Amino acid sequence: MSNDNKDGFTMSGVDASLPAAAAALSAEDRADLVNALKNKLQSLAGHHSNVLETLSQNVRKRVEFLQEIQSQHDELLAKFIEERRALEAKYEKLYEPLYTKRFEIVNGVKEVKGIPNEVGTNQEGDKATEEKGVPDFWLTAMRTNEVVGEEITERDEGALNFLKDIKWHRIDDPEGFKLEFHFDPNPYFKNPVLTKAYHLIDDDDDPILEKTIGTDIEWFPGKCLTKKILKKKPRKGSKNAKPITKTENCASFFNFFNTPQIPEEEDDLDEDAVEEIHDRMEQDYNVGTTIRNKIIPHAVSWFTGEAVEGGELDEEDDDDDDDDEGLDDEEDEGEDDEDDDEVKKGRKKKSGRAVSGKNQQGERAPECKQQ
Repeated sequence: MSNDNKDGFTMSGVDASLPAAAAALSAEDRADLVNALKNKLQSLAGHHSNVLETLSQNVRKRVEFLQEIQSQHDELLAKFIEERRALEAKYEKLYEPLYTKRFEIVNGVKEVKGIPNEVGTNQEGDKATEEKGVPDFWLTAMRTNEVVGEEITERDEGALNFLKDIKWHRIDDPEGFKLEFHFDPNPYFKNPVLTKAYHLIDDDDDPILEKTIGTDIEWFPGKCLTKKILKKKPRKGSKNAKPITKTENCASFFNFFNTPQIPEEEDDLDEDAVEEIHDRMEQDYNVGTTIRNKIIPHAVSWFTGEAVEGGELDEEDDDDDDDDEGLDDEEDEGEDDEDDDEVKKGRKKKSGRAVSGKNQQGERAPECKQQ
């Protein structure tokens, strides 16, 4: 391993050194840039060896001994990472029975001891409707978390009421993890499970996000939550009596299952556009790791609000006063959207980028209006 440290240069290590702007380069140009960086690193390594040659014999021997200590440290670090992953995998299996019990209680599959089976009565003396499980458990838990709750709109709540479980799994080839959102049958989409996979490079303390892959949601006609239809009434005296319609993207938690992609013609992107895509990707990764690391293991604490840090959450401003440019007398007909093909746009990230836990947000799509 010490030889690798002194003489070897891995492509993943070079990729991690790429500036953010390199994400907009074509595969060929990016390969050239990687090779250029590799040559530069090799020249720097040669420069360091020249520094050793300038030292006196005794000092040089001391530095070489320090290099050997560093190699031993790196070997221990590699073992630590390997053992840490094995330990994480062990405890993930130990958590599974607890998550299964939680699923059964939340969804009314099993009852908690001490709760009577007979139906109670309300204040008027009428028989009360028995609620099974814990209604809106996952919706409430996600809304309470500041990072994830910011992505959920009022219109999303109807669909998220059918969310019965969230799971995550580690994936090894390629490296990364996958989130699974399990839904009861619902009037919004056909998919029983929506997934979001994160493919990472060098998945240690500072992973590189290579790409994400989300489920193509099969929306029922008129139920797409990520699109809205605007209708423009024809002007008086116009020969065309049919209303003019326009479909627009709008804010929704379910945009999480779409993947931002850089267009094929990278030359058409300016620096601001590239940076906006990067910000969206970082926010996307931030939401995914928050669900994996915080919401799934501590769901009941988010449901009750105990997990909220810094006191009460600020109330979100749900006022919707969007002005849609270029359309006169427009009426939002988002609930009548029957053109679901436009929502099924497979998106793929083209290059790696370092990701972190910072809550960096790009510009969000306009809020869909409540019908």
